[in-house]
Parts: sequence; structure tokens; C-alpha cells
Amino acid sequence: MTDPDAPPSRDFGDGLFGIIGGASGIGGAIAAALVARGASVAITSRDAGRADGAAAMLGADHATALDPADADAVDAWVEGLAGHGVPLLGLVNGSGSILLKPAHLTTPDEFMQTLQANLVSAFNVVRAAGRHLAKSGGGSVLLFSTAAAEAGLPNHEAIAAAKGGVAALVRSAAATYASRGVRFNAIAPGLVNTPMAEGITARPPALEASRKMHALGRIGEPEDVARAAMTFLDPKATWISGEVLCVDGGLARLRGR
Repeated sequence: MTDPDAPPSRDFGDGLFGIIGGASGIGGAIAAALVARGASVAITSRDAGRADGAAAMLGADHATALDPADADAVDAWVEGLAGHGVPLLGLVNGSGSILLKPAHLTTPDEFMQTLQANLVSAFNVVRAAGRHLAKSGGGSVLLFSTAAAEAGLPNHEAIAAAKGGVAALVRSAAATYASRGVRFNAIAPGLVNTPMAEGITARPPALEASRKMHALGRIGEPEDVARAAMTFLDPKATWISGEVLCVDGGLARLRGR
């Protein structure tokens, strides 16, 4: 028996997904996975040329230069996506940064930049989704926390504070907008082999130390995270909201031998 209150069944190919930071790394892997499932995809990057080049390579339909810390710009971008004539099914905030310093060596500017890149950008996406995503009949918003916000790791104070705020934001927004059919979830990755992580992965001793911290014996690849993202973004996954999923090789919960 079908529940008359259940939302209408939709598939990936029935609408549009917007990905902030979709030109490379985890955002790029999510864009590629969505395109492979028949979705229409819009990506952003801070650089217009990079956005256009990535869109052509990934098969995305739209590319835009965007500063995710600019609330008005994010709102206008999401409003434009909602007015494309096809349902806006989901939003992903792939923007972020990595800062590994103890608190006493972190400057106020570095801390504010970390908040802007990670927490402020996430809040701007939530704000825009709350205004516009419900117009498409609801949908999924995927944000990113970090395994470092789930487990105490040394030298992660700034990024753990920012990403821990993202996890709290997800739970509150999920409660606020549930009645409007908008779902909010987050993935908390461990170290992933992306351009953002090159400061670690390009140094063999740091990379080896990072591998040993992950119980499964390796750092992640963007595709590892993208596979989990498809569960949250699936238009049929209408009963999942307010979750923060660690996709981290066991970093947050397990200890290697």
C-alpha cells in the first residue's frame, strides 16, 4: 500500500543538481557520478575558466564562477538553478580548506579564513536552499564535515571547529526544513587524495603517517566519497535527513593494529 503522504518518486535524471566546488576533488567526483546517472549538473569554481574546463570534461551542463563565502552570490546562483525549468533536486557544498596547526600558532586571519571557507559557505548554501529548494518540491542538500570533528586529532583545532559547526548546522537545518521536503545530510571524510590535500600527500613522511592513522591502511580517493554521496543525493532516498556519515577509512572510530 502506498502512503498518500509520501513525496512523488523521482530519479537522478528527472532534474538538476548544483555543486559548489565541483571542478575537482570530491566535488568533481560527485559531479561525474551524477552525470553518469543521467542527472543534469551545474558546477561552480572560484575561477571561471576552471569552471568551464571542468564542465566540458565532466559533462556538466552549466558552469559558473562563484565565491561560496558571498551569501548574496550563492543565493542568486541557487535561485537561478531553481528557475531553469527542471526540478532542482539537490545541492552540494564542496567548498573547503585544510589547516593543520595548533591553536596557539593559528593567526586570527587563518582562523577566520577557515571559518569562511568551511562553515560560512555551508551556511550560505543552507540559507539559499531554505529559500529556493522547496520550490522544486524539496530535495537533498549535502554538506561536508570532517572525521577530525568526530575524533580528537592534534593540530586540527581550527578545521575541527569549523567542520563541527557544519555537523550541527546539518542537524538543525534538517529539523527546520523537514516539513518543506528539504533534506540535509553531511559526509565527514578522512584524508582524501585531492588537490586540497597536496600539502600532506606530496610529502612522503606525512602521507605515510596519514595512512597509518586510517585503520583500513590507506587514504581515501574522491570516488570513495562520491559513492556515499549518491545515497544522500538519490531523489528516492526521501527518508534520510540529519545524518553525518563518516567516510574515513575508520579514522574517527577505529584504531589500526
